[in-house]
Amino acid sequence: MKLQSKTTFELLTLPLLIAIAFSAFIYWEHFHLTSKALNTLMALGALYGLLHAPKRTLPIAGFWIGLLWCYWIGYSFQYYGLGWAQIWVALGFGVVYALYYGSLGLTHNPWIRALILFGLTYVWPMDFNWMQPELIFIESYIGFEKWQFALTLAVLASTSLFLKYRKALPLLALIFVIQTTYLPPVKPDLRIKLISTDISQDLKWQESMMSDIIDENFRQIDLAINQGYDLVVLPESAFALYMNHYPMIEKELLKRSQSIAIVTGTLHEENSLHYNVSYFFNKGEITVAKKTILVPFGEYIPLPEILKDWVNRHVFEGGSNFVTADKPTDFVIKGVKFRNAICYEATREELYTPDAKYLIAISNNGWFKPSIEPTLQNLLIRFYARKNGSMVFHSANGGGSGMVY
Repeated sequence: MKLQSKTTFELLTLPLLIAIAFSAFIYWEHFHLTSKALNTLMALGALYGLLHAPKRTLPIAGFWIGLLWCYWIGYSFQYYGLGWAQIWVALGFGVVYALYYGSLGLTHNPWIRALILFGLTYVWPMDFNWMQPELIFIESYIGFEKWQFALTLAVLASTSLFLKYRKALPLLALIFVIQTTYLPPVKPDLRIKLISTDISQDLKWQESMMSDIIDENFRQIDLAINQGYDLVVLPESAFALYMNHYPMIEKELLKRSQSIAIVTGTLHEENSLHYNVSYFFNKGEITVAKKTILVPFGEYIPLPEILKDWVNRHVFEGGSNFVTADKPTDFVIKGVKFRNAICYEATREELYTPDAKYLIAISNNGWFKPSIEPTLQNLLIRFYARKNGSMVFHSANGGGSGMVY
């Protein structure tokens, strides 16, 4: 009976407790219940569990972590007529992260596990970087830089060198990774209006809705002009069309750009190639900012060529065939430079360079409603903005708009 009880704990209870502790900060944030003290305790408890739990616990814990962080990814499949695939996509991510965190079970040694876990911060399965182990400290009293994460893991691993109550002694070293404040960059001297929309993804691309959506976009721009803003930012694909195929819309936006700078998401076709872009209208001129990093499986297929074309044709109906620019585009508005970032790009460190103090990010999170996706995206943007001393002005459809730093 005792053996059975131990097995139940190691295979059912303990993995779920580790996963919940590892993921709780996302859900506290989502429901506006964030507590730095609680996040700190749960994050430390989760890492301690990953370093010291029995081997067979770890793949199961990883599976639950994968589900708690990524269950929403399959939601977008319903818009390709593949609603039945949602559960399989979620389970697939569970399996991926069962292997990811299960790799810690290659050893019983907590020091080697700490090295493996630190190494995993550089590993992105399927080029999808939203599983960042350091992110669990983003709203806590522990710093989230690489060296702070490494030291935290070393402290938790070193408890194995002590017995009973003395195991708490190494925790005193956590004082060296405490970070209670963050100094944000100075806000630019511009009045910026971020437009937040909530248009259902199944309506956004319907031709019958196009006129109403365009009229509302112009109404928001005109309102921003009347309110005296310097810049108005509309979400990704706010104009759900290929902008360079609609010269009359371009003409109206150019006319308004004499009064206000405008950034809006749309599509762009050039030499028979398709781009997900931001259009920047300013003082009668247009800049087309093409996306540089595509979403895995959303905008490109991270598979060998022999499978890529088949999956794109038969699963995504040709919808994952976008191409990219070679480098990101910057906008200059009244002497202030902004880096353009479209959705997934805003959660990639490549966009956060020393010369990019301010970013304009646009997203369409309507693909994943209702879910924690906008919250996780916001936490990741915050993560990279704080690491690089940047400020991000984010306009989104379906949740997530705001100034992030």
